[in-house]
Amino acid sequence: MFRKLSSPAEDGKVTVFIDGKRVSAERGEPVAAVIVREAEPVTRTTPRSGSPRGPFCMMGVCFECLAVVDGIASTQTCLTVVRDGMRIERQHGRRNVGAAATTGNDHADHGNSGARP
Repeated sequence: MFRKLSSPAEDGKVTVFIDGKRVSAERGEPVAAVIVREAEPVTRTTPRSGSPRGPFCMMGVCFECLAVVDGIASTQTCLTVVRDGMRIERQHGRRNVGAAATTGNDHADHGNSGARP
């Protein structure tokens, strides 16, 4: 677990909510930095296998830090600055993409005669 080396002055603090839990954060820091200090530094689970993911690169390249921020899904938390009252939710669970994705027969509906690219 990560921790900050110094604490900001009281006027530099904001309150955010991670999965409904009140968390103190420093004004101007990335949402991902707040998440990695939590006991469970996971922002999402992968759509296919459901394996946990969390912030990795912290610069917007890897897309491992995606979460729901103020109702907007798949927000890159490493590029999003905290605001007072912000609501952050981890993206858990697999997507329900239907039978086409699991059978591999999704090309027939697009005029490809079942051919694969």
